[in-house]
Amino acid sequence: MRTLAVLPVKTFTAAKGRLADRLGAGGRAELAEAMLGDVLDALAAAHELDGVAVVTAEPRAAAAALAAGAMVVADREQAGQSAAAVLGVAQALRHAADRVLLVPGDTPLLCSGEVDDLLRRSRDAGTGVTIVPDRHGTGTNALLLAPADAIAPSFGPGSCARHLGAAEAAAVRHAVERVAGLEHDVDTPEDLTALAARLNRADPAVARRTRTTAALSAATGS
Repeated sequence: MRTLAVLPVKTFTAAKGRLADRLGAGGRAELAEAMLGDVLDALAAAHELDGVAVVTAEPRAAAAALAAGAMVVADREQAGQSAAAVLGVAQALRHAADRVLLVPGDTPLLCSGEVDDLLRRSRDAGTGVTIVPDRHGTGTNALLLAPADAIAPSFGPGSCARHLGAAEAAAVRHAVERVAGLEHDVDTPEDLTALAARLNRADPAVARRTRTTAALSAATGS
């Protein structure tokens, strides 16, 4: 079963605007780039993935993707995460993917083993749509689709319920799964505080996130 991961990535200058009270523009861009690098590292090490595609209009994100061995899909319209995800799904289908894993670039705690476990469980259960919620249980921090176009991605506030409803409407076998490394995306100051707390723990799987740790320390002066 051929599986591709797809990461929709905003331009770094447009990323993380809600963190403006905590981080300057340069710090936000550096953090976005660092988190993407950590996510790409995790995906590159996942044995169950056959490839990774980054959908972006950001040159630095494209360079990071190519350095990690990923494909780059140009996001010319920059119409948002869902539209970028659709472009990525189309790329996956062109590469004969049976499944696509849609992942954000701001979940730096993700580990390759979590990716492999999620993909194996879904395959063994014959699940067509697997929704991985954020730590609040309302957003979607990963969406696994088999086939790759099983439902249309619809990210943003309340997306967990929307994806669940779409799977039910399509009569596709579906599941909601918690994945620890995918719970902590970073959009708000509260998210940033939660991420910093996790990074300060002694867990080696977290401590090795050197890019994000360094970027966060540089941006906050800590």
